[in-house]
Amino acid sequence: MALNLKILDLACSYGTAKVLDGLTFSFEKGSFTGIIGPNGSGKSTLLRCISRVLKPTGGAVLLDDRDLYELNPREVAQKMAVVPQETAVNFSFTVEEIIMMGRSPHLGRFQTESEKDFALVNRVMELTNTRHLACRPITAISGGERQRVIVAKALAQEPEIILLDEPTSHLDINHQVEILNLLRRLNREENATVVVVFHDLNLAAQYCDSLLLMQKGRIYILGKPEKVLTADNIKEVYGTSVLIRKHPVTGRPAVMLLARGFQSALAEGKRVHVVCGGGAGASLLEQLANCGYVVTAGVLNIGDVDWETARSLELTTAEEDPFSSITGRSHQENLELIKNADACIMASIPFGSGNIKNLEAVSLALTWGKPVLLMEEEKIQERDYTGGQAVLLYNELKSKGAVVTQDEAAILETLPLLIP
Repeated sequence: MALNLKILDLACSYGTAKVLDGLTFSFEKGSFTGIIGPNGSGKSTLLRCISRVLKPTGGAVLLDDRDLYELNPREVAQKMAVVPQETAVNFSFTVEEIIMMGRSPHLGRFQTESEKDFALVNRVMELTNTRHLACRPITAISGGERQRVIVAKALAQEPEIILLDEPTSHLDINHQVEILNLLRRLNREENATVVVVFHDLNLAAQYCDSLLLMQKGRIYILGKPEKVLTADNIKEVYGTSVLIRKHPVTGRPAVMLLARGFQSALAEGKRVHVVCGGGAGASLLEQLANCGYVVTAGVLNIGDVDWETARSLELTTAEEDPFSSITGRSHQENLELIKNADACIMASIPFGSGNIKNLEAVSLALTWGKPVLLMEEEKIQERDYTGGQAVLLYNELKSKGAVVTQDEAAILETLPLLIP
């Protein structure tokens, strides 16, 4: 496969401070590459050098074996498009006008847009789901919409290479996936070479064919995600301990942070029972299991999100039929799991007549001398649909010594301190 972008012994400095130091590598045509590394490692500086924003102090960037900085800017813009980290536009151009600006490299000095240019812009707007925004001022749309517009402008250049600097850093998860799915589609269907600076290691792992991990202006390792994203590499470069597991759907590496002090619980087989349901405990169940705890859960209704998560993790659960109230049978199963646990956690779940027995079960855990942690993401008053009975039982738990935490991070920090 031909190579169309090469970096040879690249160096760059800001004044006397050297930021990039002797980088040599190549991007294969049609590849999807992520550039990752901690703050200050040189990720954005590398992208600025590749995109002609910042001239290197040494080495060269070759585009189709020609020095990038000796090429005409218009010629470069016909082959390479850049989506910067900051996409703010201070003038009230319409969305369609902004996207049409991407056609500038293909137009003569006094040439106006042709039917072909308008057709291409319409196609790009359809591709990026921005058609309905065409007549709106760029200053009057949301951040996620503006990000799609800037990507659309880049696509209107018909580039062979697209460079993006953390394009999802300020977007919610829906818009993150939307942008990255679009880039992957362009990469696969249009054979575009995509290079993205990522802050989120998990997004990088799921979308990229290869990753370039940087450390202090140098390449620490370059390769496939499973080769780059190892616990040892991340510990060395980021200075933090993580767990690496295969994503249950894609099979790609998934990075999970470990809270301070949490390593002491790894592989010790401490047993933790989680009272949850309806999706309130799904993430916690996965984190606890991946960190070495023997996790059980209940009472869960078959088919709900927490039950599905527990099932995928092969956890032992006390379960009840879909949309059914807790019966004496499932309640007793739940109590047996609590008796066998070293600690009990209750997720921030709502309570009604159908699951009030879960509160009673946690109360018994305290009676049996089990440490109890309450994850209070919402006040109990906002989750009580029992006419006050749940509030009463919950406050009794707190008065008897249950530990109140705000979120999963606090749970993971506190739990090792409570289990002997």
